[in-house]
Amino acid sequence: MYERILIPTDGSDVAEVAIEQAIDLAAKYDAELHALYVVDTDAVAYGLGTEQVDRLQQGHFDEMTELKDEANAATDVVHELAEEHGVEVIEHHAGGQPHKMIANYAEDNDIDLIVMGSHGRSGVRRALLGSVTERTLRSTHTPVLVVDYQSDEE
Repeated sequence: MYERILIPTDGSDVAEVAIEQAIDLAAKYDAELHALYVVDTDAVAYGLGTEQVDRLQQGHFDEMTELKDEANAATDVVHELAEEHGVEVIEHHAGGQPHKMIANYAEDNDIDLIVMGSHGRSGVRRALLGSVTERTLRSTHTPVLVVDYQSDEE
């Protein structure tokens, strides 16, 4: 049913819950697993110059050691956990608006399923905070499995 599954990750606890689901599905369907880390260039634009933001949007992390380390750490978690289940992972790092980058990656790579975590917020908190997951749902025709994360603090 699934040949290529995409797991967008930012290294958070929310993403880790989704990673477990994505790996389980990839193992079950013998699917290729793609781990995608996106630097939100809108969020970092204020601290970086225009040239650096342009480089991020082109996927050039080499000169920005801290961002490169974060990206590698996030996708390495997927790789390490997947390896335990015999699932191969294709790691990719990008810069841009996360929901658009996720939707574009899914389309460009013939992804069959996107697996994402969500905080499960509702009402005003959801409207005020926005949601990459919600925006991704509206930006793609690829099926999206949303894995709800409930922290101990909620």
